Amino acid sequence: MKTRPFRFIDEPIEVEYDTPPVREKSPTCPQRFTWRGVGYTITAVHEEWVDYARRGRMADNMTPAHLANAARSGSWGVGRFYFRVAVDSGQIFEIYYDRAPKDVDNRKGSWLLKGERHINRDEEK
Repeated sequence: MKTRPFRFIDEPIEVEYDTPPVREKSPTCPQRFTWRGVGYTITAVHEEWVDYARRGRMADNMTPAHLANAARSGSWGVGRFYFRVAVDSGQIFEIYYDRAPKDVDNRKGSWLLKGERHINRDEEK
C-alpha cells in the first residue's frame, strides 16, 4: 500500500506491549500507543525499518571505517526504529523509537509519533 505524508507531528507517545521486547533498545512494534491522551490500537504494521545513521557532531567523532560499520549495525545510543502502522481509527501513522538517551539519569530512548499519512489513491488506479 502506497502512502503519502499528510502531516508532520514529531511528538512523544507512550507505548504498550502485550509482551515487552527482549531488548529494550531494539524494540519490536508495540500493540498500542497513547498520543495527546487518546489511545490507539495498532491493527497492522505496513512497514518497518531501522536507521543507524549518526547525525551532526556524532558523525564526526569516528573514523570512516568505524562510521560505515556503525551505520550497518548501530552503536550505543544511536539509531531509530521506524514503524508505519494502521490503527483502529482507520488512520495511518509513522511512529519511531529513538535510541538516544535523554540525559545521564535517563539513559532510555523515547517513542515519538513522526506523522500521519494518507493512502495515495493516485497510484491505485
